[in-house]
Amino acid sequence: MNASRPAAISSVPAGLCRDLRFLFADIDDTLTTDGMLPDSSYRALWDLDRAGIKVVPVTGRPAGWCDHIARMWPVAGVVGENGAFVYSYDRTARKMNRRSLTGPGRQADALQRVAERVLKEVPGTALAADQSFRISDMAIDYCEDVPPLPTEQVDAICRVLREEGVHFKVSSIHVNFWIGDFDKLSGARMFAEKNAGAQFSDLAESSIFIGDSPNDEPLFEGFAHSIAVGNIRTFLPRIKHLPEFITKAECAAGFCEAARTILRKRRTTRRES
Repeated sequence: MNASRPAAISSVPAGLCRDLRFLFADIDDTLTTDGMLPDSSYRALWDLDRAGIKVVPVTGRPAGWCDHIARMWPVAGVVGENGAFVYSYDRTARKMNRRSLTGPGRQADALQRVAERVLKEVPGTALAADQSFRISDMAIDYCEDVPPLPTEQVDAICRVLREEGVHFKVSSIHVNFWIGDFDKLSGARMFAEKNAGAQFSDLAESSIFIGDSPNDEPLFEGFAHSIAVGNIRTFLPRIKHLPEFITKAECAAGFCEAARTILRKRRTTRRES
């Protein structure tokens, strides 16, 4: 949703909370704080699941991580590598279902060449430590395992990628880039159609997305309802399509604030109906 400014999470409509079926959620600096998944976030995932709200992480993280998350977390599925694929685990059949938006040729050599140019032209960058677990994109680390780079250096990474003609998105820790027509929103659409058995538009009033950074902008725009955790305030000047609501707390504490608000309003409205 394109809003003039995000409203406080306390103003999220009670009816939306009552009817909510899916909560799509970024991971890094949304579910986590300082690179860690706290017990409060994991507990919130279970609380949402027990309340009948299916959580779907939508992340730039790699296929190797997503396989684990789909198996081990209380989630309905995972959209990974910025929308390249959806993994969902059938716990009854003990089978991992994998659906991809990428073709057989991932043009790894072309991506490697672009990465080498970035590393050469932008000092202080490195390939993300999780690169070896990726199947569709590459990730340049500017903040996770390297000393945080200033905005000017992040802009320089983006300039190189723009000149190379690849798709890219800036997260709170990496700049991910790929060749192919997909993003987090198209991955969420694929989950809706293949896993939920509905057109994405049919889920508009029963879904919310929650994120924290510029690479979540396609979802802030594409979802009818969206939330950002408080640390998005750093990036607001760089985002055209803003979230509908914002939490007071940052990172994982913000996710838990949003979950508590949704669950409280859900219980209240269901008792009254």
